[in-house]
Amino acid sequence: MKMKRFITGQDRSQSTLLPELLDEYITEENPVRVIDLFVDQLDLASLGFEGVVPADTGRPSYHPAVLLKLYVYGYLNRIASTRRLETEALRNVELMWLITRLAPDFKTIANFRRENGKAIRKVCAQFIELCRQMNLFADSMVAVDGSKFKAVNSSDQNFTQAKIKRRIQEAEASIAQYLKDLEAADLRSPAESTPHQVRLAERIELFKAQMAQLQAIEEKVQAAPDKQISMSDPDARSMQHRGGGIVGYNVQAAVDTKNHLIVAHELTNVGHDRSALAKIAGQAKAALQATELTVVADKGYYSGQEIKDCMESGVTPIMPKCNTSNNRANGLFNKNAFIYHPDKNEYECPAGEALIERFRTVEHGKTLLAYWSSSCSTCTLKPQCTTGTNRRVKRWEHEAVLDQMQANLDAMPDAMKIRRCTIEHTFGTLKSWMGATHFLTKTKEHVSTEMSLHILAYNLKRVMKIMGSSNLMKAMAT
Repeated sequence: MKMKRFITGQDRSQSTLLPELLDEYITEENPVRVIDLFVDQLDLASLGFEGVVPADTGRPSYHPAVLLKLYVYGYLNRIASTRRLETEALRNVELMWLITRLAPDFKTIANFRRENGKAIRKVCAQFIELCRQMNLFADSMVAVDGSKFKAVNSSDQNFTQAKIKRRIQEAEASIAQYLKDLEAADLRSPAESTPHQVRLAERIELFKAQMAQLQAIEEKVQAAPDKQISMSDPDARSMQHRGGGIVGYNVQAAVDTKNHLIVAHELTNVGHDRSALAKIAGQAKAALQATELTVVADKGYYSGQEIKDCMESGVTPIMPKCNTSNNRANGLFNKNAFIYHPDKNEYECPAGEALIERFRTVEHGKTLLAYWSSSCSTCTLKPQCTTGTNRRVKRWEHEAVLDQMQANLDAMPDAMKIRRCTIEHTFGTLKSWMGATHFLTKTKEHVSTEMSLHILAYNLKRVMKIMGSSNLMKAMAT
């Protein structure tokens, strides 16, 4: 076909002189040069990689550095599938340069990730240490948050007590309905079985088999410590998520407020954040090698014990209080309307009366102090205060740490904006890279390895964006 006034390509039958060296295809700013230099500078043996020293007998193996470079390149370019990595190694010029035209099969690639999980997670920590040495982190502040990621386990393959009960009831209802339909069919045709009767009988047997299977699963659910099992990925758990539930993992992350790099992360299968603050904050503090650290978080992390543990370890948490009281909705004063005077160990109510300590009690493992006034019966504000005989205020014995945190939050009014701008887009970027399926591996150990590779790729791409490939390579070489 003759084309006029269009940009035309080369004739496919025309001989072409390509560059003789593979290196000529890779520019000096190409990210694969950063990956190559970074992996070559790692002490893979001390990190715990298997196969660094080859065996004396047997078939020669691939060096761990080759497969590690392949994985880092893959996750940096949103290629997490081992079969796709196998294909790319055969056709991708950048990968040909990076792993010197080696072509491992997908099984070899998958085995490397499965067998070197701890070492791969240490590589992620090694790059964070490199970022610290290059002064890419803020001096003493990180933002902490958790986000739910989908596991290789559909909702239909996850069972809780409520789910299994509902499915058994549905199966029982279906069997009862089919039995009624079969009885009616028998009355219409008592002499011989019709195809319709045969189909009804088959459906009844099918649901009976399903009932037996559900009852067996119910026994496993009751035997599980958390009364929940997942059939595809045994470590995945059903969690509350925006717009409904999700079967997956809760990834905790601490993100630097200066360059938005992920300082520390932890993969858990706990569906809430209340017990995660002290651990992730401690990991961030250790990674930054900071003597003091300020951590901003949302109200989902609000836990008195976690806040106390943070402050005792040199971490200053800042987050809004999680108010679970219904007093405001009922037209009554909230607890914050009562002013505590530590020198007197008493509260002052909105009417100016003193609430003194009456007794101490232990609830849910916490020692609580109870305060009330003897003047409630004659107080004119009582209808706005309590519906009981007197208004009682309870105080945790270590509530001074919560008061201090509230004072820190008041002194930093933009703390929640900083948190939101720092960490929300980080999780959004990671999920965008992962696509609809998020994780490809199963069990907490292997999923943790996969998450570390995603975070290593995120940090690597972020630093290259901040510094440029050439400057990053110069910094790594010094």
